Amino acid sequence: MPVESRHISQWIARSAADVYEYVSDPANIPEWAPGLGTAVENDGGRWYVETPSGRAGVAFVERNEFGVLDHEVTLPSGEVVSIPMRVIPGGDGSEITFWLRRLPRMSDEEFERDASLVQADLGRLKRILESPR
Repeated sequence: MPVESRHISQWIARSAADVYEYVSDPANIPEWAPGLGTAVENDGGRWYVETPSGRAGVAFVERNEFGVLDHEVTLPSGEVVSIPMRVIPGGDGSEITFWLRRLPRMSDEEFERDASLVQADLGRLKRILESPR
């Protein structure tokens, strides 16, 4: 059971629908979240990413109208990590929030490192989605 949770968010000058559409497609993971995976593969309808530790599975909740992007990552060890994530409309843009959960075995340094990586990923997502097409 997680012992601590941190909400990490980023405002993006794009509609919640645009952010949701991009993030909910696992094929985009290597572009905006290379910390999770550097390559992605769809194998029989299941998504996998290549991580420094090996191949990990990624499964998002079913598409929905509420901006829920919760997903589970099945690590190469077989451990499953549940990650709550939302995109919420706000004015002319939207806010994406990632709940980073500290697992019992994580050191303070590991938790801070993961928080920095998530913040960098969300910043990268912002740059990608706000850049001219």
